[in-house]
Amino acid sequence: MALKNIFFDFDGVLAESVGAKTEAFKEMYLPYGEDIANMVVDYHIHHGGISRFEKFKYWEKTFFGKELSEEDVHKMAQKFSSLVLEKVVMSKPVQDSIWFLEKYYQKLSFWVITGTPSNEIEIIASRRNMLHFFEGLHGSPENKRHWTEYLIKKHGLNREETLFLGDATTDLDAAQFSKLHFALRDNEENEGMFKDYNGPRFSNFRELEQLLVDKNLL
Repeated sequence: MALKNIFFDFDGVLAESVGAKTEAFKEMYLPYGEDIANMVVDYHIHHGGISRFEKFKYWEKTFFGKELSEEDVHKMAQKFSSLVLEKVVMSKPVQDSIWFLEKYYQKLSFWVITGTPSNEIEIIASRRNMLHFFEGLHGSPENKRHWTEYLIKKHGLNREETLFLGDATTDLDAAQFSKLHFALRDNEENEGMFKDYNGPRFSNFRELEQLLVDKNLL
């Protein structure tokens, strides 16, 4: 059965921007020492698709025994946003991603599902001149499982005709939860995290196209 819909994660799938977020998290926690900053980086890399709100709650509880109020979490997220936004906007596109979007966006329906806040991903996509490719862009505070199910139900999508492209364990989890096709985008940040994953994987979008053709999905 040919594909009709693709859900894209953003960082590490459409933009080489995972490193930008890693740097920003490290910058925020360096005042507490190199050891804590390095543990923050390690956690972030291994929990790529979890929202920054959840990460801040976890780190503050784990390192300092602090229960953050919603107001505190939003202040930290705002600070992070000011550090990272420009870096993500200026990051390189994943190889051949724009070519793929241009080629297929009028034939298939595309959405973004990301751990980035919804309002921020819209700003990023707008500044990168990418908004016209997508039916919608959806992020935190809701998680990826929420968005896969929401979009399937709202638009009456056939799960067999829907693919999730991701680079983090939360992407694979959402795809499995919603019984979607999944393809893993390999990058430096997730190397070693998917040793036991035996499904389709790609590093650039010409590879992805060939993969989908070979599987009779395109």
